[in-house]
Amino acid sequence: MKKVLLTAAAVLFACPVAAQNARNCGPRIAVIDRLADGYGETRQSIGLGANNAVMELYASLETGTWTITVTTPNDLTCLVASGQSFEALAESPAGIDG
Repeated sequence: MKKVLLTAAAVLFACPVAAQNARNCGPRIAVIDRLADGYGETRQSIGLGANNAVMELYASLETGTWTITVTTPNDLTCLVASGQSFEALAESPAGIDG
């Protein structure tokens, strides 16, 4: 899971222009509706990236599919990565016993 988020972060900071020019972009509401209706994915986490881009992780807890999106301030949402075997974790920070 951490590897997936690090990869998404690298994409966010390394090539935001490339993500915006990709064919897999559209209005945020259309992209989110497609993830929900087509794959049963709902938002599992969110973060703020460079230039106020919003990174979101959508996943289906039933099928295990997941998608990472990036939304720019002008409401353009792009698919950055997707895959299978999503698993929600509740881990303590490294070095803390619990």
